Parts: sequence; C-alpha cells; structure tokens
Amino acid sequence: MELDETFMHEALRLAAKARAADEAPVGAVVVREEKIISRAYNQVELLKDATAHAEMLALTAAEAALGDWRLTDCDLYVTKEPCPMCAGAIVHTRIRRVIFGCSDIRAGAAGTVMNLLQHKALNHRCQVTSGVLQAECAALLQDFFQKKRGDRNQIGNS
Repeated sequence: MELDETFMHEALRLAAKARAADEAPVGAVVVREEKIISRAYNQVELLKDATAHAEMLALTAAEAALGDWRLTDCDLYVTKEPCPMCAGAIVHTRIRRVIFGCSDIRAGAAGTVMNLLQHKALNHRCQVTSGVLQAECAALLQDFFQKKRGDRNQIGNS
C-alpha cells in the first residue's frame, strides 16, 4: 500500500498542474517495474480535444516509451475513477492493474456505475484497487468544481 500511495502522490501532483491550467484536476501515471514510465494530466480545454483525459494521454505516452501498445506489465494510477472511454482504452492496452483515488458517481467505469475493467465479455480484465488517497483526490475535484459553479453564479449575478 505504501508504494500505491507514493505513485498516487505523483498523480495528485499532476492533478494540481491540471487545476492550475483550469482543467478538471485529474492526474495519471503509468508504472512499470516500480518506475514511472509516463505522466499526464487532463488537457481537454488546452488541446480542444474531448479525448485528452489524463488516462488517455498517460497510456499513449507509455506506449511510446515502451514501443508497444501492449502494457501488460504496467499499472495505471489515476486520481479519479476512469470513465467508460478511458476504461475501454485501459482494457485494450491490457494494463495489469488500475489504482484510483476517488469514485465517480456519475460516470465511473471501474465499479461505481459500471465495471468495464473486469467485464466478462471483454478479452482482458484488470485488477482494480480503489480509494488510495481518496480524501485528497476527492477534495481537489470538489474544490475545483465548487469554484467553477461559484464563478458561473457570480457571472449570472453581474
């Protein structure tokens, strides 16, 4: 568990970078043999790309680092539970294990709303560990979205 927290701290550091860029604060790292091989954070607004989630960018960077699309001996650490798009990519890249911080009660695809990472119909199943540094991960997201809603309310009252 200590190693999981170490890598999740790095994902949280990246999530803070996303927040500083006014992106939804989600960070992700891909780990192989206890070493980080890729890092990413949400860049949807910056890149004007709905697929630029932290997980997607981290997976692509890991594939480039290894020179292979198969990430069978890699683990993905992400601050928020993957959405269906990201879960699909995770399964297709054959990530061994997904470790996430907080659940996504609206779109979580690693056990909260649905579980694509362990679906029997798919050709690969990932091990899933949830709740690593959950409070820190959730607080970062909650604070970001509360401020976003507050900014919108202030604009409407001007």
